[in-house]
Amino acid sequence: MLDETFTPHGKHLIAGDWVAGEASFQSEPAHGPAHEFSIGTPALVNAACLAAEEAFWSFGYSSREDRAALLNTIADEIEARAEAITLIGSQETGLPEARLQGERGRTVGQLRLFAEHILKGDYLDRRHDAALPERAPMPRPDLRMMQRPIGPVAVFGASNFPLAFSVAGGDTAAALAAGCPVVVKGHGAHPGTSEIVAEAIHAAITRCGVHPGTFSLVQGGTREVGQTLVQHPLIKAVGFTGSLGGGRALFDLCAQRPEPIPFFGELGSVNPMFILPEALAARRAGIAEGWAASLTMGAGQFCTNPGIAVLIKGAEAEAFAKAATQALAPVGAQTMLTDGIATAYRDGRDRVAGSAGVQELLGSTCDLRHATPYLFVTTGKAWLANEALGEEVFGPLGLIVLVEDEDEMQAIARSLKGQLTCTLHMDAGDADLGRALLPVLERKAGRILANGFPTGVEVCDAMVHGGPYPASTNFGATSVGTLSIRRFLRPVCYQNIPEGVLPSDFA
Repeated sequence: MLDETFTPHGKHLIAGDWVAGEASFQSEPAHGPAHEFSIGTPALVNAACLAAEEAFWSFGYSSREDRAALLNTIADEIEARAEAITLIGSQETGLPEARLQGERGRTVGQLRLFAEHILKGDYLDRRHDAALPERAPMPRPDLRMMQRPIGPVAVFGASNFPLAFSVAGGDTAAALAAGCPVVVKGHGAHPGTSEIVAEAIHAAITRCGVHPGTFSLVQGGTREVGQTLVQHPLIKAVGFTGSLGGGRALFDLCAQRPEPIPFFGELGSVNPMFILPEALAARRAGIAEGWAASLTMGAGQFCTNPGIAVLIKGAEAEAFAKAATQALAPVGAQTMLTDGIATAYRDGRDRVAGSAGVQELLGSTCDLRHATPYLFVTTGKAWLANEALGEEVFGPLGLIVLVEDEDEMQAIARSLKGQLTCTLHMDAGDADLGRALLPVLERKAGRILANGFPTGVEVCDAMVHGGPYPASTNFGATSVGTLSIRRFLRPVCYQNIPEGVLPSDFA
C-alpha cells in the first residue's frame, strides 16, 4: 500500500512523460487545499495523438494475454493508491468517502472483468466460411471474419464519476481491452483525482513493458482542447459522458470531420417510472420511500436518477404524493460536484416551477454548492403540452405526472424521448397494462426495470447503459459491461489469407 498522502504536481502525462504547461488553473475543491494544474493546449493534444498512433502499431496487435495483464496491473496500481485516491477525490468532489470507495471497487472490478472477458475470445465474433472450390457456377473463396481494433480513442472524463467514468473508467478500460490506445481529456472538476489515476496507469504500462504512447492525460483546457482532440485525424472514436449541449457540440464536430468518426456520448435522461394501479394500491409507501432514496442518492447526480413518476390520478396517487413528500422532507443539503452544476440545478428547478400546470409539493432553499430536494406534480395533459418538462434536471428533483387513465399513461410513454432507463412498478394484477407498455418502453430505453430503482448500474455481460437519442448518441452501443468493448472494434474479412499470415487470434 502506497502512502495515503498525495500532493499533485499538476502536469500532463504525454506518452510516459509528465509535462508542464505555460499556463495553469487552480482546482476548486469542496473542502481541503486547492492545487495548481497545467492547462491543456492543442499542441499537447497533438503530441498525445501522435504517440497514440505510434503505440497502436504494437499495442493494437498485442496478444489478448498481454492486454489482460495490463488491465489487471492497472487495477492493482489503483488499489495500491486506494486511500490517497479516496482522500483527494472526496476533497475535490465533496462525495462521501464510502461512495468513492465503492466507485473505486467498481472501476477495478470492471478492469478485471474485461481482462477475463477478452481472454475467452468470444468478443472477437470469429466466423469462418470454408472454401468451396467445386461449387458451380462460381467457387467460393475461404472467408474468415474477426473484430479488430480501430486505432487511437479519445475519452472525456465525466464530472459525476471521478473514477468509474473518467480516466480509468469504462471507456478507457473498453478501449484498452480492444487494443486501442487512449488519450484522455481530464475533467476540471477533479484534476487531482485524474492525476493520481493516470499515475497508476503509467506505472502499469511501465511494469508491463507497453508502449508509453498507449495512454496520455491532458488536463483542463479551453473548449479548443476538446475540439482539437475530437477533430484530430489520428483519433478514430470518442467516448463521452456529460451534458446534452456539450456532447451534441462534440458529436457534430465528429460528423463534420473530413473522415467522420463515431461519437459514443451519454448525454441525459429523466428515467421515468410508471407506477401501475395494483402496485400503487399495495405498495405505495414502500415505492415512495424507495423513490426518495434513489432520487436523492449522491445529491441526485446520477445519469440514471429517476426524475419522473407517472401514475393514474385518484386517492391512491394522492397518498403516494404525500408519502413521497414525507420521505423527501428530512433530506438535508448535500454538496454538489461543482458550483456550475449547483447553478444548473437551481436553473432547472426554476424552469419546472415556472411551467404551466405544475404545482410544488416540497420546496426548500439551496444555495452556493448545495442541493436540497424538490418535488412537483403536474397532469398528463400539461406534460404532453410542454416538452421542457421532459428535460433532465441534474439533481434531487422529482416530478409526479398524474394521468387520467391507462390510455393517457400510454400517451406519456409514447411521448418520451430516448432514455437510459424506464421502470415499471407492477404487481400480478398489472400484467396486462405492463404487457401493453413494454413494447413502447423498449423503443425508448436501453434498460427496462420492474419493481426496482435504476440508480446503480451493474457491470456485467448483459448490461446496457445507453439508449435512443438524447440518452446517448449511438443507440446500438453501451458504455457499461463487456459489450462496451465492441464500440472500439470493427469487422475485417480475410479472403484466402494463408493461415500462417492470419492474425494470431484466429488460432
